[in-house]
Amino acid sequence: MKRTVAVMTDSNSGISVEEGKKMGVYVIPMPIHIDGKVYYEGLDLSQDYFYQRMTAGAEMFTSQPSPADTLELWNRILRGYDQLVYIPMSAGLSSTYATARMMSDDYHGRVQVVDNRRISVTQYQAVLDALAMAEQGMDAASIRRTLEEQAADASIFLMVDTLKYLRRGGRVSGVEAFAGAMLNIKPVLTIAGDKLEAVGKVRGAKAARQMMLEKLRVDMEGRLKDLHDSGHLRVKIACSRVSDQLREEWVDQVQQYFSLDYPVECADLTLSISCHTGPGVLGVGAVRV
Repeated sequence: MKRTVAVMTDSNSGISVEEGKKMGVYVIPMPIHIDGKVYYEGLDLSQDYFYQRMTAGAEMFTSQPSPADTLELWNRILRGYDQLVYIPMSAGLSSTYATARMMSDDYHGRVQVVDNRRISVTQYQAVLDALAMAEQGMDAASIRRTLEEQAADASIFLMVDTLKYLRRGGRVSGVEAFAGAMLNIKPVLTIAGDKLEAVGKVRGAKAARQMMLEKLRVDMEGRLKDLHDSGHLRVKIACSRVSDQLREEWVDQVQQYFSLDYPVECADLTLSISCHTGPGVLGVGAVRV
């Protein structure tokens, strides 16, 4: 009898609960706390309301899904499937993975939790990969091992418009944030791994965009070269609350810089990331496909 494997992720992948239903993926929404009230990304928290409250100065922070909510969803899924592969956000960015991994011990191998070291568009790709492997008949443990072996086959860079929100989260000092605002400093960050790290700071958005492209090219011609040369690498774009004009300009710039022969779409950065980086973020990455 053929074993059936379900795929589950969280909304950090950029997949909403409703979108997940269409894709055949189970999605647990990430909780975001705004002025003492808990909202759930993609359910009762829209992009419009989130940025409205953010720009109004609301107190915001993120947390992991509650263990009770996670277990309830697992149990519901396993009533219809033999096994489950759960792909949460990178273990280095949240305690979500550690909590889920511990809880999975009680399921005797039926639940496999993936430390995929990804978030946003690269996490989305991992979900697509898991779906394809499940369709091919691979069991949950094999899918988890494959995703973890391929975890580093991705790279993503972000340009933060202001240091204000990184300062709120304790990522930079108040003095540095003030100086950054005065000098129009734009930090470039990477989340291609276990941590959110600054890889450079330049003056002006134009220079920051160029830096992101150059750093991604270094990865594509370096550690990701074999994937790039064999056609198994795709460039992806994400942004948070930018104008339609800037979004189109960024898509065109990325398309031309890498001479891509396929269309690149710009996804909305997940609210769990935007909570720390603020609006006006541009991102570009590449991932194994």
